[in-house]
Amino acid sequence: MAGGGAVAPEAASKQEYPGRLTLFVLMACLVAATGGLIFGYDIGISGGVTSMDPFLSRFFPSVYRKQQQADDGSNSSNQYCKFDSQVLTMFTSSLYLAALVASVCAASVTRVAGRKWSMFVGGVTFLAGCALNGAAQNVAMLILGRVLLGFGVGFANQSVPVYLSEMAPARMRGMLNNGFQLMITLGILAANLINYGTDKIAGGWGWRLSLALAAVPAAIITVGSLFLPDTPNSLLERGKADDAREMLRRVRGTDDVAEEYGDLSVASEASRAVKSPWRDILRRQYRPQLAMAVAIPLLQQLTGINVIMFYAPVLFKTLGFGGSASLMSAVITGVVNLAATLVSVFTVDRAGRRVLFLQGGAQIFASLVAVGALIGAKLGWSGVAEIQPGYAAVVVAVMCVYVAGFAWSWGPLGWLVPSEVMPLEVRPAGQSITVAVNMFMTFAVAQAFLPMLCRLNFVLFFFFAAWVAAMTLFVALFVPETKGVPIEDMANVWKAHWYWSRFVTDEDAQHADIEMGSSVKN
Repeated sequence: MAGGGAVAPEAASKQEYPGRLTLFVLMACLVAATGGLIFGYDIGISGGVTSMDPFLSRFFPSVYRKQQQADDGSNSSNQYCKFDSQVLTMFTSSLYLAALVASVCAASVTRVAGRKWSMFVGGVTFLAGCALNGAAQNVAMLILGRVLLGFGVGFANQSVPVYLSEMAPARMRGMLNNGFQLMITLGILAANLINYGTDKIAGGWGWRLSLALAAVPAAIITVGSLFLPDTPNSLLERGKADDAREMLRRVRGTDDVAEEYGDLSVASEASRAVKSPWRDILRRQYRPQLAMAVAIPLLQQLTGINVIMFYAPVLFKTLGFGGSASLMSAVITGVVNLAATLVSVFTVDRAGRRVLFLQGGAQIFASLVAVGALIGAKLGWSGVAEIQPGYAAVVVAVMCVYVAGFAWSWGPLGWLVPSEVMPLEVRPAGQSITVAVNMFMTFAVAQAFLPMLCRLNFVLFFFFAAWVAAMTLFVALFVPETKGVPIEDMANVWKAHWYWSRFVTDEDAQHADIEMGSSVKN
């Protein structure tokens, strides 16, 4: 035990099942993880188009005029407030409000029809949103398109992490599940590169191409989901026992699946007996899982990451970068984001979740304090100074350190840990809560950022730093190590934890072991 709240995986009753990582599983997880592309592409594209003058002048003329006044060389306008517009932020954040609603609906689809069909629904609705946004003639069309995009993101984010956790062998679950976050970062980078290119298109219609190209990742997950196999867990949950046994043989690459299949069957029986997963997840014995489903996505967004990812071009332009320079700075942070996520993919199953959480938290905290100090030293409270290129490069470098810290810790682990601690009987409901909280906080941060930047100025970065300090303490005390623990054996982690064990009595723990399919050792 380390840090007061850690429980080493060896401390739990750990069950290793026969099997290996097969090419079949690898390809299925790769296709499923592309659901992250639509989320990432949207995160990257929205901030870019809202920094393009043709887009602003057409849909948000008041913001465009305010920006022009701040950029006219007189240094008389507050740089912090150039983009302060609730209508503009609603364009970005409306997607996440829709995703919140969709994630609740997706729980029923995922449970009744399977994980793959939830991904398919997400891809189709996202495609419809792309068409509306690319052809938008007014703000109403933009917002409606964003709502459809939000429904797509909600369905994909609810089903993909669950699918990956169920298909992956326990010892490689972190690596394969982090493929979702890797695809998010790849989508962000692709969007930043596309924005940089379309901004140079003559005629001022490049923003349309940026928005419409979201159809490419949407088509990948839509078509790909049709060819995905169902997970053994999902097949058992829907009463297809023979299909589930055969699928388990395929995904594990061995005929020796009797023990794992038996455990999954017991878990499935318990799952089918649950008539109200939304009510059951509120039961005392599920208190640890519910806490993870709420606290981790909530704290993930309070790192301020979407301030950087949504509004990177806007933020850099606010700091005095030119239009193309701000888009290029967003590309640089996107490259760092992708590279650091790869670090997490290859280390999460070796170093463990807690090490990455704690190290990343410390790095994010230091970077936010440094960014706030750098911006405050140059712009002060008035925000009317001009940042020189050399000084701006230092700000970008520190932001890259911040992005790297998030990308190998809170980014992927914010999706991984909640998805891997949920027992089968409440898993769709638990994942929906995770997505709903994530989307609500994403909406709140996106909607509040520009007004808060205008009023708090550089202190806003210290505000996020304070939250990062609190969340790092939360991890140290309350988040157990789940590296290498089979999902079916996760109840023993809670039993051994210094705090959560009080919610799992011996009677509840034994019942939970049976529900989650743990074998009774005689």
